[in-house]
Amino acid sequence: MAAEANNLEVVRDYLKALESGEAGESLARFFAEDAVQVEFPNKLNPKGQKSDLARIIERSVQGQNLLSAQSYKINTEIARENRVAVEASWSGTLAISVGSLEAGSEMRASFAMFFELENGKILRQHNYDCFEEW
Repeated sequence: MAAEANNLEVVRDYLKALESGEAGESLARFFAEDAVQVEFPNKLNPKGQKSDLARIIERSVQGQNLLSAQSYKINTEIARENRVAVEASWSGTLAISVGSLEAGSEMRASFAMFFELENGKILRQHNYDCFEEW
């Protein structure tokens, strides 16, 4: 039971770090060296993407160029053994124009995120991101 609570805390801290604008190498502390993140196809990333740790870090920096702010509201969280599932409402303020949205506009999405942790680090992350229309 303690491992499950610790894993939940790691995921919560990771989302708080993203929310506070943390990016680049400082995010590596949340991930195992052989971590893999899979983003399934969505409106913002129609082909989806699979990233290793280096690409996760690189994409976090790219995200700073896209967003001036973001927030996560966890609606549901479940932990079992080394796995954590989170349903969250997300909003992001655009730093640049995207599609028909101008810089300063707010994007919103519902996220389902599934994590597998090992030794207190994220080993696998799968994201199903459902963006509201823009």
